[in-house]
Amino acid sequence: MTRIILLESLRDFTKEATAGLMMPTKVTSEGEIQQFRPADVYLMRLPDGSSAKKKAPYVLHQLVTGTDRQPQGQAVSARANVRSIFCVYNDDEQEGGLMLLNLMERLRAALLRKVVIGEQFTLDLEAGLEVLVYPDDTAPFFIGEMASTWKLPAVEREVNL
Repeated sequence: MTRIILLESLRDFTKEATAGLMMPTKVTSEGEIQQFRPADVYLMRLPDGSSAKKKAPYVLHQLVTGTDRQPQGQAVSARANVRSIFCVYNDDEQEGGLMLLNLMERLRAALLRKVVIGEQFTLDLEAGLEVLVYPDDTAPFFIGEMASTWKLPAVEREVNL
């Protein structure tokens, strides 16, 4: 459950950190008026795998790996590695690239300022916060990702060994 709560806390934090950033959505039919909205935030997968481009702008948080360790004579430690994928839409390639960077930077700066989310999950700055903007030509969609490691509350044993 703890890793699910981490993702839910990250979703809520992302929504709050990026709420004021209004971005265009793709116009899907002739005569449709351009709409603007903040990025939607999803966990693990998009609701419909074939809708990756229709959902832009969005942030997708995915748990990649998790570890629980207890070196001899030390307390249990738990960590989770999260990949956050960012996708925005813009007909202007320069504006689209900058919009993607703006979305990613808003979340990055907010995480570095706060460090603890959900009152129990701490960003592991020793592991680093890695950002990658995909260099591929995917215009008018622009994609990047962020990799983060989180310290989690350890699961307490019911029996001492």
